[in-house]
Amino acid sequence: IWRQRLLRALHRQFRTSGPADARQRYEAYCARRGKALRDHAVFEALHAAQAAHGADHQPWTQWAAGLRDPDSPEVERYARQHPVEVDFHRYAQWLAAESLDHAQKAARRAGMRVGLIADLAVGDSPDGSHAWSRQTDLMPGLSIGAPPDIHNPQGQNWNLAAFSPRAMHAQGYAAYIDMLRAALAHAGGLRIDHILGMARLWLVPDGLTADAGAYLRYPLRELLALTALEAWRHRALAIGENLGTVPEGFNRELADHGILGMNVLWFMRQEPDAPPSAPSTPAPFLAAGDWPGQAVAMTSTHDLPTLRGWWAERDIDLRAELDLLGGGDDEATLRRNRRMDRSLLAQALGCAAEPARAPLEDMLRFVSSSPCPLLLVPMEDLAGELEQPNLPGTVDQHPNWRQRLAASSAACFAAPAVQARLQALRTGRGRP
Repeated sequence: IWRQRLLRALHRQFRTSGPADARQRYEAYCARRGKALRDHAVFEALHAAQAAHGADHQPWTQWAAGLRDPDSPEVERYARQHPVEVDFHRYAQWLAAESLDHAQKAARRAGMRVGLIADLAVGDSPDGSHAWSRQTDLMPGLSIGAPPDIHNPQGQNWNLAAFSPRAMHAQGYAAYIDMLRAALAHAGGLRIDHILGMARLWLVPDGLTADAGAYLRYPLRELLALTALEAWRHRALAIGENLGTVPEGFNRELADHGILGMNVLWFMRQEPDAPPSAPSTPAPFLAAGDWPGQAVAMTSTHDLPTLRGWWAERDIDLRAELDLLGGGDDEATLRRNRRMDRSLLAQALGCAAEPARAPLEDMLRFVSSSPCPLLLVPMEDLAGELEQPNLPGTVDQHPNWRQRLAASSAACFAAPAVQARLQALRTGRGRP
């Protein structure tokens, strides 16, 4: 609420006494974004009006019939009658674009070769402005999810809308290209969530459970080629989240298109020469020097435990406490395997004995010594945090994306322990 009040105050001031150069940049931005920006702003204004009348959670598909079509006379009339409200939402988008542009330029001036890495979600909100303004782009009545597996026996429904492959082909992939260009406008890189979805997506019909879904194939090579082309045009990196069950040949397709994969410490394992002694026996960790080079090296991700949390079994604690262990997960087995994993990782790190506490510097040095061209380390791992930012499968049970660091970023980086961890990263990369 306070952000809305602040933004509206800034908008009023901008309209009455905004600097001439800022006004020129704003007008140029609106002209470049054209109808797409106009439709988004009108949608946001309509949504705010619905909320003001007590329909805050009502999807646009339940609005009055005339308001469901962005090109209807009713929508056009509303926009004419509420020009300031529509302009406010255009202004908010411009402020966001200006802020991202400023941050990217500041990063490059500070010596960062890549700067910001934007994130591309796997799907759209079915209740958002894209679904309203470009209805033929998406497939109504279907949600993106995941099929049943050992961890989620019922499957998953993410309640996200997916692009229609037929519509993409008929439109010359215009919507996909527009999305890529918007994401890359102020970034030096783009992380593509669940890039496996470029090959196929698990789609669940509305009203059915996730296990009633089915796979729909997508034009993988066309989407990868367009992604690579737009990344090249913007002189940006493209990174695909290729975690999970990866189809044979998929990573080769990424490499052929110059798209980096993700090498996450926990998953970098040796291929066994023979079947394991038990189905759940952990495989040894792969030496960092043997990691595939066409990828980004990472200690962890936002959905996985931190270095310290993994060593302390914090992720197992949380899932046991919240009754989130999947049908194939037995707590005792998970803890037994984690003990084995700690020993295996200590061996890979070259530790003489298994440390009682997480050897953060050794772990960071190990990951940074891989041949990967880029290294990504979460702030939580530099700060030595126990809790992970997000716990998949939870909404209210865990404070996802709401946890604060113990100190400010400046104080954190100045701490001797953090300085030692940064030095470990530099050492692993062969830098003084």
